[in-house]
Amino acid sequence: MPRLAEKIGSLLFCPDCGTLLNLPRDNETVVVCEQCGHEEPASSYENIVITTRSHPDAFPSALRQKGKTQTKVHEGDEALLKVTEKCPECGHMEAYSKEMQLRSADEGSTILYTCVDCKHGWRVNN
Repeated sequence: MPRLAEKIGSLLFCPDCGTLLNLPRDNETVVVCEQCGHEEPASSYENIVITTRSHPDAFPSALRQKGKTQTKVHEGDEALLKVTEKCPECGHMEAYSKEMQLRSADEGSTILYTCVDCKHGWRVNN
């Protein structure tokens, strides 16, 4: 019986020489190790679950904001986003947000927040 690749997380390594194996291309039934020629069945890549995690402070504020849950809320003529953002006044973890260009065009936009709970307002410059 042929030896199959060693799995570490979502990566597969050649059982003969330990080289990281490439992903199979479309319609390929085997993946050939670039170092030793071992042939790994493409089916070895099926049902691999990939889970990634990042520390909440790992990204600058603009990127961190995009990773939060957002729900569009229509109130009157305005469309507001309900985002996960901590109110500096009461500590509630939901706020409405609106992005505006308040400074010159070559500078970042300003995000205006209003707490869902206490209606406190604050702004963050991007």
